[in-house]
Amino acid sequence: MKKLLSIILAALLACGALLPALAGAEGALEAEDGEEFVFPPYSYEELVVGNPTPVEGNFFTDLWGNNTSDLDVRMLLHGYNLVSWDAENGMYILNPTVVAEGGAVVLDDSIGDRTYLLTLYSDLKYSDGTPITARDYAFSLLLQMSPVVATLGGAPLRQDYIMGYEDYAAGNPVLSGVRLLGENQLTITVRHEYLPFFYELGLLDCLPYPIGVIAPGCSVKDDGEGVYIDGPFTAELLRKTVLDPETGYRSHPSVVSGPYTLTAFDGTVCEFELNHFFKGDSEGVKPMIRKLKLVPVENETMVSQLGRGEIGLLNKVTRADVIAEAGALTATGTYGNATYPRLGLTFISFNCEKPAVSSAEVRRAIAFCMDKDQLMTDYTGYYGVRVDGYYGLGQWMYQLLSGTLMFPVEEPGEGSSITQAEHDEQMAAWQALSLESIPKYQKDTAEAVRLLEADGWSIGADGIREKDGVKLSLKLAYPEGNAIADSFEVHFIPYLKEAGIALSLEPLGMEALLDQFYHRSERTADMLYLGSNFDMLFDPAAHFQSEETGAPAWNYTEAKDEELYRLALSMRRTEPGDLLGYCQKWLEFQIRFAEVEPMIPLYSNVYFDFFPRILHNYYPSSTATWSEAVLAAYLSDMEDMAEETPKTGEEHFED
Repeated sequence: MKKLLSIILAALLACGALLPALAGAEGALEAEDGEEFVFPPYSYEELVVGNPTPVEGNFFTDLWGNNTSDLDVRMLLHGYNLVSWDAENGMYILNPTVVAEGGAVVLDDSIGDRTYLLTLYSDLKYSDGTPITARDYAFSLLLQMSPVVATLGGAPLRQDYIMGYEDYAAGNPVLSGVRLLGENQLTITVRHEYLPFFYELGLLDCLPYPIGVIAPGCSVKDDGEGVYIDGPFTAELLRKTVLDPETGYRSHPSVVSGPYTLTAFDGTVCEFELNHFFKGDSEGVKPMIRKLKLVPVENETMVSQLGRGEIGLLNKVTRADVIAEAGALTATGTYGNATYPRLGLTFISFNCEKPAVSSAEVRRAIAFCMDKDQLMTDYTGYYGVRVDGYYGLGQWMYQLLSGTLMFPVEEPGEGSSITQAEHDEQMAAWQALSLESIPKYQKDTAEAVRLLEADGWSIGADGIREKDGVKLSLKLAYPEGNAIADSFEVHFIPYLKEAGIALSLEPLGMEALLDQFYHRSERTADMLYLGSNFDMLFDPAAHFQSEETGAPAWNYTEAKDEELYRLALSMRRTEPGDLLGYCQKWLEFQIRFAEVEPMIPLYSNVYFDFFPRILHNYYPSSTATWSEAVLAAYLSDMEDMAEETPKTGEEHFED
């Protein structure tokens, strides 16, 4: 793959205004009696991390949900993925800590099915010292794709690119596309119909899980036709070993493979200690901070908690007023901050199976009834950027098309492989791509009315539009306590009323809200206010599938549009390394997304992390959240602090 420029925060156009906002923060902290602020004492044994998104307890896979804080916990607990993301080159690579040097062979058969033969290092161990072998990776795939997961309220992993997936998902116990060749060797076969695939090695994404803990009495075998689970692998067994609220692996994983182990979880607070058997991440980095604690914090009090020494790291701060308040801490000189662009976005998701919002015309009309720019500014201040599609600031595709990154076109000249004419042709193709092509929904109630009337919605006696017995009296669910409700009351609901749409707001706990989004409970709302961060392997096809697959939980919006699905498939089928072709297809997908409007994209933003300067070498990014960045960090007296330079090409700011 051609080398992608590193995704650098310094290039983010909006960031020019970020530092003055903090550097100019007034009110350097003082004690109540007027004395100078005194730096609070901290433990050098434990880092307390505060995040405004509370954990749900899905600490084992994303089969039961993908809360961002749960994802951070999973990154701490589970390691040794077969692949890792190479941010410098913008591609997936085989994890050099897991796959032995020279231990990968790729074979294509006569029809194009591709088999990866992987040899693993023999020194991989779980936190209890037991070996991690090829069987653990095979078990991971068998477990996550198993139809048993659906009977337990989860969404089985849809890995239809693996040979034999359809038979296995339908109940055949053998997965033919995965083979065991020895304790440390396995093969994974990708169907030719799935190739080319832009993020090809990302298809081998797999973490090991301990079968002895999750499915005691079971083992993984291969009799020559593929792998299968031998033993009492039943829903009843997993309901006890995985879903038990006190001891189940979903919320209390006891034996893990990552840099930390979970030592306590009371449903709210997580505590961690070093996993002494962890040999390192993909770069060989091993954590140095002995203990971690993850606690929920409120926007109204988190900064004072940091100032009192109760919190050692505030993670993913987004609200403008909180960022401004934290600026006073950085002004003392004893606190720093890290800023990085978000890989995802905040949106209003439609439950398109609901009759009132099943029509794209209605969804578009609703989008025209919002003052999106003002709503975003109220909530994020200068730290958010309006989005009009299914993308985030931290994605390399957005950064290339927005002009944040230079186009990856080789310069002609001595030693170059292209001529000036070829260079000019490639540059012209890149310059033809513009985010301005994506339809934008500026507040326009007249256009909303036109769309509704053209779609057959007439005003009823109560002023609310109706059609075929269905009224546009809608409900929007949002996280309880979230200040966005105040902005909806001002910048959304009045304009909907002008167009003949009634909207009520319903606060829900985050778990209940996500249960509706993931189809785990009855969807009583028409719209859901949520946020999401993308995986580096951006493949939205499964989430916007148009056909009936028997797994509706994958299509969270239930907006089944043939063209949107086709464009998502086309994007995925780009040849690896064809950045221009991928971005062209990405833009086509975004344009159709805005035409169908299964969600109202609101904003993406810059995250802020705040911490005392005793925390060193902490460099989060759009591709490395706090739970990854903390591995290289350490705690030390301020007097010991030396000039530190990030290892990556990213620029990090401290005041």
